[in-house]
Amino acid sequence: MTLFSDAFFDGLSSSTLEVGAAQTLPPACYTDAAFYDFEKAALFDREWLCVGRVDQVREPGDFFTTEIAGEPILVTRNRAGEIKAMSSVCQHRAMLVAEGKGNARGFVCPYHHWVYSLNGDLVNAPAMDRTCGFDKKTVKLPGFKVEIWLGFIFVNFDDTAPPLAPRLQNVEAAIANFDLEAAEALEPMTGQFAWNWKVMFENNNDGYHASKLHRGVLHDFIPSELASFPEAAPGDAGFLRYNGTLHPDASFNPTQKAVLPIFPKLSDEDRGRATFANIPPTLSLVMTSDMVIYLILRPTGPETMAQDTGVLVAPGARESYGFKERLEMIMTSAGQIIAQDMHVDELVQKGLRSRFAIRGRYSWQEGAQVQFNRWLAPRYQAQWARMQGQPAAPSTPVEAA
Repeated sequence: MTLFSDAFFDGLSSSTLEVGAAQTLPPACYTDAAFYDFEKAALFDREWLCVGRVDQVREPGDFFTTEIAGEPILVTRNRAGEIKAMSSVCQHRAMLVAEGKGNARGFVCPYHHWVYSLNGDLVNAPAMDRTCGFDKKTVKLPGFKVEIWLGFIFVNFDDTAPPLAPRLQNVEAAIANFDLEAAEALEPMTGQFAWNWKVMFENNNDGYHASKLHRGVLHDFIPSELASFPEAAPGDAGFLRYNGTLHPDASFNPTQKAVLPIFPKLSDEDRGRATFANIPPTLSLVMTSDMVIYLILRPTGPETMAQDTGVLVAPGARESYGFKERLEMIMTSAGQIIAQDMHVDELVQKGLRSRFAIRGRYSWQEGAQVQFNRWLAPRYQAQWARMQGQPAAPSTPVEAA
C-alpha cells in the first residue's frame, strides 16, 4: 500500500477499535523519513508541547533552552514575572542566541552581538544604520503561545490552537491529590536515544510487558493483570493508565515500599496503585505514592529522540532524614528497570525496519496503546485531509477538541 494515500490513512482507523479488535500502527509510522516530516506538520506544529517545569525559571531573567522536532526553543521569565517562550534563532543570520540555562538581562547573539530583551524584542543591532529600510522595532524573536498546567510549561507553535487545560479536566481530576504544582522538583536529566519517540511513549504505557520483562523483586508488586484503562473522552488531550499494586504505598526499590515521604493528600485509592498520566505528544508521568517521574519526549528524527527525565517529590521531602540515600535506592532500582526497557526499545526499532514487521494485535493489557492510537490517528487523518484540501471529518477527536 502506498504510504501517502487515502487507503493508508483510512486504514489507521483499525488501530482505534476496541482493544480486542484493534491493530497496531503500520511500521512505517515509526521508521519512514517522509512520514516523520508529515507527523511534524500533523502533531508538533499544532499540539501543546511540554518543554519543562516552572521551577526551571523561578526568577526574572532565568532561562533554559530546548529543542523539539528540530525547532530550538528559548524559555524565560521576564521582569514582570511572566513566562515567555520564543524561537532562539537570531533574526539576522540564524545563529542561536542562547544555549543551556542560566540567568540573563537579555540575550546577546554571540555571532554579531544583536541584543534581544527577555520578551524577545530586538534592542540593539550594531552597525545596521546603513541598511536600507531596517527598523529594529519591527524585529523580534518569534514568540509561541504558553500555557502552564500543574507546574508544567507547554508551548504551541500554532497561534490559533485551543487552550490545553479544558481538555485535560479528566486527567487533572484523576491526579489532583498529587498536587503537582506544590511538588518539589529535582534537576532533570537528558538522554539521546536511537528509536522513534512513539516507541518510547508506548513502552512507558505498556502494562502487558511488566510482569514478564521486569519479573523480580523490583517489580513483582505491580502485576500486569491489575492494569486498568479509564476511557478518554473524544476531544480529551490526555489519557490515563492505572496499575494496582499488591500493597499500599508500593515503590520501585528492594523494600517494595515507599521510602520517601508520601504525597500528603493521596487517597487510599491513590496509594493502592501506580498512575500513568499522558499528555501526548511530549509528556508522560509515572506516579507512585512517594515519587513522580516525568518524561518529556523530544523527537530529533524519524528514528531518534531526546528525553528529559525529571523527578517530583512531596513538599519538604528533600529535607527529610536520609533523603539522598533513600532517593539513590529508588533511582538505582529504577535504573535497572529502565535499562531493560531501553534494550527492548532499541530492538523494537530494529524490528520495525524489517520487511517482516506487520500490523500486530493487542492484549487486553495494552489498552493504553489504543488510547494513544485514538489520539494519534485522527490527527494524522486530519492532516492528510488538509493536504488534499478537504476539511477534517467533524466526528474526529481533533474536531471535537
